[in-house]
Amino acid sequence: MELDHDTCYRALASRDVRFDGRFFIAVKTTGIYCRPICPARTAKSENVLFFANAAAAQEAGFRPCLRCRPEAAPDSGAWRGVSNTGVSHAVARALALIEMGALDEAGMDALAERLGLGERQLRRLFVLHVGASPVTVAQTRRVLLGKQLIHETRMPFTEIAFAAGFGSVRRFNEVFHGLYQRPPSALRHNAQPEQSAGAQGEVTLLLRYRPPYDWPAMLAFFKARAITGLELVADSSYSRSICLDGVQGTVLVQQGAGHALQATIRFPRLASLPAIIARLRRMFDLAADPQAINQQLSADPLMAALTAARSGLRLPGAWDGFELAMRAVLGQQITVAGAIRLAAKLVAQHGEALREQCADRPGLTHVFPQPAHVAKTDLGPLGMPKSRAATLSAMAAALVADPQLLDSRASLDEAVQKLCELPGIGDWTAHYIALRHLREPDAFPAGDVALMNAIALHEGVKPSAKELAARAQAWRPWRAYAAQHLWASLAVND
Repeated sequence: MELDHDTCYRALASRDVRFDGRFFIAVKTTGIYCRPICPARTAKSENVLFFANAAAAQEAGFRPCLRCRPEAAPDSGAWRGVSNTGVSHAVARALALIEMGALDEAGMDALAERLGLGERQLRRLFVLHVGASPVTVAQTRRVLLGKQLIHETRMPFTEIAFAAGFGSVRRFNEVFHGLYQRPPSALRHNAQPEQSAGAQGEVTLLLRYRPPYDWPAMLAFFKARAITGLELVADSSYSRSICLDGVQGTVLVQQGAGHALQATIRFPRLASLPAIIARLRRMFDLAADPQAINQQLSADPLMAALTAARSGLRLPGAWDGFELAMRAVLGQQITVAGAIRLAAKLVAQHGEALREQCADRPGLTHVFPQPAHVAKTDLGPLGMPKSRAATLSAMAAALVADPQLLDSRASLDEAVQKLCELPGIGDWTAHYIALRHLREPDAFPAGDVALMNAIALHEGVKPSAKELAARAQAWRPWRAYAAQHLWASLAVND
């Protein structure tokens, strides 16, 4: 979390876009914090401080710049600066939960209990690793999302308040006035009339990332695995049905202007918007730092060639942990196409039909089945081995018994061990779930046949699982990205 002042100041003076989102600059004489690409005149070195994330800057008493808009920085979430090694996994897990809205409705005591920590210990870890308290992190997320909605939508301010995670319009106004010394309405500069999100709760906004980003590769991955009735990849966009706490909706994601994806979200409960955004960011791997990942991987000659060919390749995630676990089990020892056919049957026969069909998204008809339904259903008629059907039912029952089963654990090894305790779940399935749902950047299913075939394609000799695991040590802590490069290289050479 320590930032070298002289190095950051040189980066600030260069206005290099590669540093955007990596740190924030706070000017003592103005009380404002900015992105390193802010066009304002560079303050003297002795008058600036540097922070690893926006929450730390706000914790120190600085307010966001209205000119460079810190909320528009790529990966401007408060958890920036937490590395993959040497940092408390409890903090990383807490930050992910806060991003999903864990402190919007519950208090610090509930968050600490969920993490198995005391409140005082959690606050101490946040000060050490993030530079801001959990409450400040949550409020910064609300403020920056609210400001983004003010600039990028025409939603009424009442709707923006709840969509950003504020419990009341009064609190929304108080926070904004205290931070910006003006009401939220003063931050909206064009005179176009307000437009409500409506009964469908339709919101379109940009989800920014750090370039490069290989959008065609991401679409190709999801297209090959799209479940009929649940997902659709067409016209350079991805769309799917979603369901949160029994409320249904849809999302559509496509390439947006600049370094951003554009998401159109239709969900009648606006308060769920932060959680939906967080899921989409994880699903499309928008928090990745390709420069750091590629630099580490390119020390290996094979990875140097693969990352040079596809420098913007990302690691596709999953919308939902249970859905991903079902996909992983269905994919055991069969082709991707075969697994998707089974998944489509599962959705058609056991998924709830969309209560409101979308005329502009006619391919979306159902939401994915809920764990409680799958747990009590005989899945044998879907046309799979009895052992696999039993594994699906057991996974669903385990998730009903422990809704946090697929949450992040203290470490990758612990997550894999916990999953492998379930009947029918082996090392490959556990690592695949960790890779795509838990977002563990070092997950690596060494027993994957496709990975072995990729090594054979590039180096002429097919390794065993043990040999591949040893080979992959050079790719740590980014083995998951190395696996994605290997899988992608097979698709190119098909």
